[in-house]
Amino acid sequence: MQFGLDRFLQDPALRAPLKGQRVALLAHPASVTRELTHALDALAALPDVTLSAAFGPQHGLRGDKQDNMVESPDYLDPTLGIPVFSLYGEVRRPTDAMMASFDVLLVDLQDLGCRIYTFITTLRYVLEAAAQHGKAVWVLDRPNPAGRPIEGLTLREGWESFVGAGPMPMRHGMTMGELGHWFIATLGLTVDYRVITMAGWQPDAAPGFGWPTERSWVNPSPNAANLSMARAYAGTVMLEGTTL
Repeated sequence: MQFGLDRFLQDPALRAPLKGQRVALLAHPASVTRELTHALDALAALPDVTLSAAFGPQHGLRGDKQDNMVESPDYLDPTLGIPVFSLYGEVRRPTDAMMASFDVLLVDLQDLGCRIYTFITTLRYVLEAAAQHGKAVWVLDRPNPAGRPIEGLTLREGWESFVGAGPMPMRHGMTMGELGHWFIATLGLTVDYRVITMAGWQPDAAPGFGWPTERSWVNPSPNAANLSMARAYAGTVMLEGTTL
């Protein structure tokens, strides 16, 4: 099985439309290849991709923030010399200046399949900004570790927030690439959008909703330590809203 990132790195034809384009990456600690190379480093090694910026969601591009509500600053990557913008710092939505730094945004975020996981909301915000600024968004798709089961109540209209991106059930059953299509359709956006799909993903396969058993699990956020956590999260996270 191949994730979207690995297919993108191995097939020059998938990258061909990026010729002459300034490319940015939105990623986090789990944005790694099968060999556990971070996506930013892997993309920087490609001679046919021009990296102009990078973005980090909650917890940072490389997972530098352990605490749940600690924000990350913008900084200059010391090796690549490109700006790294935080979408969990002074802003949650990309600014006009951030959007001016690239032509195509690659999104490589491992999700948990739960509505309140903030990477989903960040995807919505960058899609809305891309529609406004005429930018392209590509999602390098990854498996939903909770698989296709759909469970829980649907978020009510008017209750949208950073932990409630839209009218979807708590366990939504979609990949990030599919969520992008859903946001575009639901919000009526006009965006140059494409998904680099996975090869060989079987979400109904045993033993684990299609997560490849030979693939290492890397924490997308500091406390998402394993597949069991990812599959229980849609229920256990509800305890955060109680007095227990």
